[in-house]
Amino acid sequence: MNLFVAWIATLVLAWVSMPAVALERFVLSMPGPHALSFLPVELIPRMGADQEQGIALQIVYTESGATALRQLVMRNADFAVAGIPAVMSSRAAGNDVVILAPVDHAPVFVLMVRANLHDQIKSIADLKGKIIAVNAGSAPVQSTSEQLLKQLLASNGVGLDAVHIVPTGQNWRELSALILSDTVDAIMGNEPFASRLQKAGLVFFLENETLHAPGLYITLATRQEVMTKTPNKVATMVHMLQKSLAWIGSHTHVQLIDTLSVTDPEERDALIQVLQQHPDLFSRDGRFSTRQMHETEQLFPLYHPLLEGMINERWAGRSP
Repeated sequence: MNLFVAWIATLVLAWVSMPAVALERFVLSMPGPHALSFLPVELIPRMGADQEQGIALQIVYTESGATALRQLVMRNADFAVAGIPAVMSSRAAGNDVVILAPVDHAPVFVLMVRANLHDQIKSIADLKGKIIAVNAGSAPVQSTSEQLLKQLLASNGVGLDAVHIVPTGQNWRELSALILSDTVDAIMGNEPFASRLQKAGLVFFLENETLHAPGLYITLATRQEVMTKTPNKVATMVHMLQKSLAWIGSHTHVQLIDTLSVTDPEERDALIQVLQQHPDLFSRDGRFSTRQMHETEQLFPLYHPLLEGMINERWAGRSP
């Protein structure tokens, strides 16, 4: 009997001592952490969707989608997540960038102004001579934030030579520091940072100008060589994203924020508030749609010739 017990103990010890199966590492670059439109990607490792596939998803946070794409192009990452205007700008610059799947199809951009300038700035025309921060680009690639700001200024008769545009990171630390130090007069920024700054009394939304850019917005991208050499890697990445989006669709906003382990009370409140205001923010299935394409082409006509050629829907699929 003692020999039997000793034998069982030996087997258990041997099993415990066996080296764990090494997970394959996927490197993905994107803005964050806790940038609203990028939450579905942050959720992947939090919900264990990567480990289920034998993958360890390593997220490298960057200042903006444009700088995330730079990491992809420089082969420091296998995938990047960025706004489609930044992806199209990168493609127009000759970079090897291909869109694999949609993440967010109802983005929210806010043009916000320092609270102590409320009496000076009543309209977009009043921004002449002011310093405006946008999400950092990576020359010659412009961030989505910068492109949308330029469109807004032009539609209101404000020339680019009339304002001074400076880059910033897409995170609370940098955005709040710019406002608190009076370094900039306005920011074209994203949620939840905009609402959090407003709630703190640091900014006001200019003319309540909340921009809902239609069509595709946040997308998953990679390089052509990744698709050619490792198609299974691409299939796995798209599958993990779609599983995350399906999870979000079947859980509450509070459950999402809890799973992401967002503990700061102000950050939690801001995220939950914005998610409740925009319940259809994220793609429901991670598939492209013909309607999305049409709306995106209308919003960014300059990139119309590029759009269809830079999307590969083999893994994500397309709906009407």
